[in-house]
Amino acid sequence: MAQSQQSPLALVVLISGSGSNLQAIIDACASGQINADIKAVISNRADAFGLNRAEQAGIPTHVLDHTQFSDRRAFDQALSQQIDHYQPGLVVLAGFMRILTEEFVNHYLGRMLNIHPSLLPNFQGLNTHKRAIESGSNQHGVSVHFVTPELDGGPVVNRATVAIEPGDTPELLAQRVLQQEHRIYPEAIGWFAEGRLKLANDLAMLDGEPVPQLEKH
Repeated sequence: MAQSQQSPLALVVLISGSGSNLQAIIDACASGQINADIKAVISNRADAFGLNRAEQAGIPTHVLDHTQFSDRRAFDQALSQQIDHYQPGLVVLAGFMRILTEEFVNHYLGRMLNIHPSLLPNFQGLNTHKRAIESGSNQHGVSVHFVTPELDGGPVVNRATVAIEPGDTPELLAQRVLQQEHRIYPEAIGWFAEGRLKLANDLAMLDGEPVPQLEKH
């Protein structure tokens, strides 16, 4: 079936901040680069600028303040109910700064993507640009991966490499990495929307072949 005849993939995007990756996805949907439709944007922070981006694009927004819940599990249960109201084919984490419970992750296993500013499995967690520079490596980058219960540990579906230049600061490096984030995240979502990208037996499969993973160094 031609892509144009398929129903657009329903997305729910989770954010905590400025939403620049959200904007890249909104633009890719609007231009027809990806056959997807953002049904809702949910933030755990009421001051996230990404909510403004969504509202300007006419996308429903919701705020679920994690500080109003007794624990992570209670928050995740409320978040899951909000997401499932829209019946998305794919949940997209775009700068969503919450560690998710295993129960939540398993509910969306194989249909939730995250973007992480490093060449995974290197530099999982926070402060990736600073850590990459301090490691003495000459390259850094960004990875899109399926979300699994291990933090930043799911199989990578695509990545982009960015050179670490002499005199780089974490801020300068972050800017160049962000440019690549805006390119590869819509690309990965597009593959999923076309049915080319799947999670099978803990492997990211693109066009029926496992996506090569990097060794940790």
